[in-house]
Formats: sequence, C-alpha cells, structure tokens
Amino acid sequence: MKRDIADLAVATPPSGGAATPPSVALVFLAILGTFAWTLGWFAPTALEIGSIWRRSDTYAHGLIVLPVFVGLVWRNRHRLAGHALQPRAVWALAAALAGAGWLLGQVASVAAATHFFLVALLVATLAGVLGPALMRPLLFPVLFLFFGVPIGDFMLPTLMSYTADVTVWALRVSGIPVYQEGLHFVVPNGRWSVVEACSGIRYLIASLTVGALYAYLSYRSLKRRLMFMLVALLVPIVANWARAYMIVLLGYLSDNRLAAGVDHLIYGWVFFGVVIFLMFGIGNRWHEPAAAVVAGPVVPAPSSPRRWLALLPLLAVAPLFHTAESVLTRPVAPFALTLTLPPAAEGWSSAAGREGVIYRPSYSGQRAEAVATYRPPRGVPVTLYVAVFADQGEGAEMVTWGNGLAQPGSHQVLVMQRSPAESGGRSYRRATVSAEGERVRVWQTYLFDGRSVTNDIELKLRLAAARLSGRADLSAVVIAMAPEGDDNGADEAIAALLAQHQDGIVTAVSQAERAR
Repeated sequence: MKRDIADLAVATPPSGGAATPPSVALVFLAILGTFAWTLGWFAPTALEIGSIWRRSDTYAHGLIVLPVFVGLVWRNRHRLAGHALQPRAVWALAAALAGAGWLLGQVASVAAATHFFLVALLVATLAGVLGPALMRPLLFPVLFLFFGVPIGDFMLPTLMSYTADVTVWALRVSGIPVYQEGLHFVVPNGRWSVVEACSGIRYLIASLTVGALYAYLSYRSLKRRLMFMLVALLVPIVANWARAYMIVLLGYLSDNRLAAGVDHLIYGWVFFGVVIFLMFGIGNRWHEPAAAVVAGPVVPAPSSPRRWLALLPLLAVAPLFHTAESVLTRPVAPFALTLTLPPAAEGWSSAAGREGVIYRPSYSGQRAEAVATYRPPRGVPVTLYVAVFADQGEGAEMVTWGNGLAQPGSHQVLVMQRSPAESGGRSYRRATVSAEGERVRVWQTYLFDGRSVTNDIELKLRLAAARLSGRADLSAVVIAMAPEGDDNGADEAIAALLAQHQDGIVTAVSQAERAR
C-alpha cells in the first residue's frame, strides 16, 4: 500500500517567477537569527565541527550540509508562503535536554557528544522558533543538519573486523591460502592489514548522506524512502568488502606490482563511485514525480504579543548552558605529580630496564608516569607502565583521541587479538602488540576511585559524574607488558604480577602528590 507523506513532499514551485513574499523573507531571517544566536554561544564547539570537516576525509561531506540545507529551504519557499511564525515554548524543554547533553559531553570531554547535542539544540530551537506550520515543509531540511555531525568513529572496529573476515573468507573460497591474525593476514606473496582507511566508514557516511538527499528528492512515499535508505546503508558495506577482496586479489595476481600502495585507495574510490552510480540508476526506476504545490493565501499572524513571549525560554537555553559550562570547566594551570611504583612483592625482584620490553604505549597529557620491570621466580619479566591523570580537561585527558596502545593510523605498531581478562578480582583488556620487531602481550585497565574500569564510555561517565558532584577525578591507566612467545607463559606472568601488586598500584596512584 502506497503512503504519501505530505509533510515531506518536495515542492514544485509555481511558474511565473513571483517575488518572494514578505512572510517567507521573515522565515529566512528567523532561521538566520536562530543560527547566529545558538552557534554564537557555542562558537568553540561549532568551530571545532568546521575544523573536522576541513581536515578529515571521513567527514568532508559536512562541508556541503549547510549549502544543501539552504538550498532545500529555498526550494520549499513557496510552501512557506502564507504561514506566520508561531513560536512554541514547549520546545525549550527539548532544547534544554540537548543543552544538558552538550554540557555532559563538555564535562566528560566527549567531543562526539558535544557535536551531536549542539546540532540537536539548534534543531530544537529552530522547531520552537518556527512553529508547527513552518516546520512541516522544513522537516527534512532541518533534520538533514544532523548529517553534519562528525560522528561514526565508534563503528570503525566493527567495520574493520568484518572487512578483514569477509576478505579472508573470499580469498580462501578463491583457492588462495591465507593465515589470519585479527585484522592482519598473510598470503603466499605478501602481508596485508585492514587499517582505518579500509574500514569503509567514508563510503558508508557519504552514501547515507547522499542517499537521504536522493530519497527525499526522488520519492514521496515513506516506504520507498526507507527502502532506498536501507539500500544506501547496505550497498557501501558490501561494496567495501568486494573492494578489499579485489585489491588483495589484484596484488596477489600481480605479485604486488598493482594495488600495493596508495593506488589501491584510488581503485577503491573509482569502484565505489561506479557502485553508487549504479545504485542511483536503479533507484531512478521507481522515481515518483513531485507533487505540485501552489502557495496558499496569506494567513495573518495572531496579533497577540503573548505569541512572542514563547521566544524567551527558547532563547534562554543557550546562554544558560554556556554559563554552566564556564563554571564547571574552569581552566587549570599545568602541574605535575610524583608517582612511585610499588616495590617488588615477595618472590619477585626488580629487573634492569633493558630486561623489559622496548615497546611503550602512546599516552600524553598525564600528570605523572612511571615504568618498572619485575622478574618472577620463574618465567618472563613483566614491565609495568602507569600514567596518572588529574584535573582532566582539554589536552590533559586520559581517554581521548591519540591515547592508547598505538597511535591512530600507525603502521609501525599493530594491535591484535583483543580479549577480556581478569586477575585478582579486577578486569583487564588483553591484546597482542607487534612493534619494533617484538611481539608483546599487554594487559590494560583504568583505575578510578579504587575501581578497575575497562570500558571507555563507562569511565567517561564516572569522570563526568565526579566533576559534576565536585569530587576529584584522579585516575590512572595501568598497563602490564611481557614478551610473547610460543607458550612462554606471558599471560600467566602478567596475571601473577597484577594479582600480587594491585594493592600497591592502587596505593601509589592514590598517594601521588603534586611536585613541589
């Protein structure tokens, strides 16, 4: 059964080239004023979003979001004629919820949250300022603004994992022997890795953005729009799997003379472009002509000044949360802490630094860090790395982009075989790191308020709650490392070290003092 959605119908402007009615000009001024007012209070976040658009290939599509929004509003201008602004104060509640989300993101230093909730705050304010009659024809253009949010990195591990698994499966089906180790695999004449650029995230986000716009402009029924959006979601994922398989196959058949360098990214974009072109070509077969919309008679706006009082709570939301953020996130002058790791427990001995692993995790912004190597009665030595963070803010955060076992996008340090682990009643994240010619077994956890936390999001929420309640956010990342070999007992040695030294580590972190 076909269902027409009048609210989202694409307007066909009436002929005649009539001038823009005064009511439409007022709508454009209201939209411009709402943008200026809202983004003006949150200028640093807005500029941060724009900076990501310019420097990130993954989110470069954001540069077209605002021009497309303006174009869509202009396209619907004849459906706006005759309608007056009808501010609705009830939207201040939605704007306040978005503002609270933005504030929580600022306090927890979660950039994705601040970006998303700033756009949500803008959308809620627009809805409240314009009113229901004007929002009906502008619903899609306003919601399209969410495509400007630079969010999606959380999908990278899943997309990379599936890409690696499907590529290896396809190669084996093709009769090519493959040895796989996580995101890395070896064929008879070469080694391949699925890195962030191979995840397909760029294809997916670009496809969804363009697909949503195409569905809005080409269809009127909700069913067809949703079906095309589903296609726009699935096609880039499957296309990226096929792209990865063909690149490895091409490299294998040409003995790595082709598709072994930067050119494989070019091949990928060409292939993806062809696939998207075919997707739109197929979608055009079910194109629905736009419904002709004739501007209705001008409806006089209610003369009561009470109508404009609804703007007060709407416009008060932005400065309210801007002020709250300035109180909760006051800048902290740089300082340092002193940290002393616990002495070797009974049965263990302190080892020389050269006996430990060479590899070191990638962390910055810490107030203190310390490294020590311990030798067990039997087995391999274990290196302990602890970095302490306090009064966390921009540039001094424990969980942030760039901090972790390896620098993002690094080809020199490869992290593989991630799995959970436990020792002494505490939870850890376990992985194998290949770096500088050595393989290192790594156990990692965060310490906060005496607890062990392994989930980044959980830790961010705990830190945000501490800051909102006025408590200290002193925390640390604890990483134990040992050389990995064939049944050399690296996991057992690390588990034993952490079990026997965990109380000493917690005490050392809690007793970290400011350097005098």
